[in-house]
Amino acid sequence: MNESLYDIPLKNLDGQLINLGEFKKQVLLIVNVASRCGLTSQYAGLEKLFETYHERGLQVLGFPCNDFAAQEPGSADDIKHFCTLNYGVQFPMFDKININSEPRHPLYVRLTKVLPKAVNSGKSELHDSLAQHGLLPKQPADVMWNFEKFLVGRDGQVLSRFAPDISPDDPMLIAAIEAALS
Repeated sequence: MNESLYDIPLKNLDGQLINLGEFKKQVLLIVNVASRCGLTSQYAGLEKLFETYHERGLQVLGFPCNDFAAQEPGSADDIKHFCTLNYGVQFPMFDKININSEPRHPLYVRLTKVLPKAVNSGKSELHDSLAQHGLLPKQPADVMWNFEKFLVGRDGQVLSRFAPDISPDDPMLIAAIEAALS
């Protein structure tokens, strides 16, 4: 897998083809998002991270996905409207992709191969709830749920992976972002 993250083709919510090369030399927080999830309120925290650190070089990148209990069923226009109206999202949002289902998007193939395990919050509520409903990931490297976060350094290297229940204002995530921006 020699392909750089920067070369992977993507489409934004407006349907424009781009790649992460547009964000070279910036720190990236890549997050799979959904509008009908118990963690959807994290959009507010992600937007606050973007507003706080954008001038220092942070890009928060949202990737809608319907793989997790069909919690992102809307079209690109629906997603854009929801995010803007409810959370004032200004950070870049991309077209809906497959993260754990086939065909898995090349971005998530790469991210999960480089970092197959997320840093956990130390809380068990999300894990226990997913287990109770038979929704735990099937493969060890799979993304656990909506709002899992990958931090990518200015050099394009995947630095960290954070479990979905680590909120955008968690001191551990903030410290990792601060270190990457330094």
